[in-house]
Amino acid sequence: MNDDRYTCVDRDALDTETAYRLIVGCVVPRPVAWITTVDEQGRVNAAPFSSFNYVATSPPMLAVNIARRPGSGGVKDTARNIERSGEFVVNVATEHNMELMHRSAAEFPPEVSEIEALGIPVLASRHVRAPRIALSPVQMECRLDQVVRLGRGINTLYIGEVVAFHLDREVYDGHRVDSVALRPIARLGGPLYAGLGEIFHRPMLQKPPGGEGWAGDPASPATKPTKPMKDPS
Repeated sequence: MNDDRYTCVDRDALDTETAYRLIVGCVVPRPVAWITTVDEQGRVNAAPFSSFNYVATSPPMLAVNIARRPGSGGVKDTARNIERSGEFVVNVATEHNMELMHRSAAEFPPEVSEIEALGIPVLASRHVRAPRIALSPVQMECRLDQVVRLGRGINTLYIGEVVAFHLDREVYDGHRVDSVALRPIARLGGPLYAGLGEIFHRPMLQKPPGGEGWAGDPASPATKPTKPMKDPS
């Protein structure tokens, strides 16, 4: 194999800006968590984060990495609200709600609610104070489990236990979530987002909890090829 076509960037040569560009360009696609929180005055904050994934299944847990503000190093409103209240809601970002989600990423002053400024409709949650975003077909109420400071202190990982899932019947049949119907969007490097695009079907080779999609159970509906995506237009 020819190694000449690779550029090697060693850790010792990395500043924060270069490291950011490399990591967000290499770790793709990333799901987008559109997080709602509530501040001390009861104002609802909504902001998207793509350094996000699930980290446990029993109980279900999500983790989101929230960096300090570039330049000032200040704490972002979402991070402050999570640490103060111990609660948040993760709303799944989709093609349908992408424009509003993206606009909520702007740096609004702390006293301004993105929900009110952008006219984002919300629904009351069952277990936490933060509301759910009505435009999202999947909303997960979370209670804070752990706060982990990372690296040089710029990033903090917030791990939350999902205490309730709210699932639109258009994407959930009572058994599984239909990822194609969900139409989630993902973050790429720079200013780019992506949809699901082409979907590749491969049966799971290790048995997951419940066995759905496992190659050893060919009768399972999840082992059959996914229907092609339809053009929303």
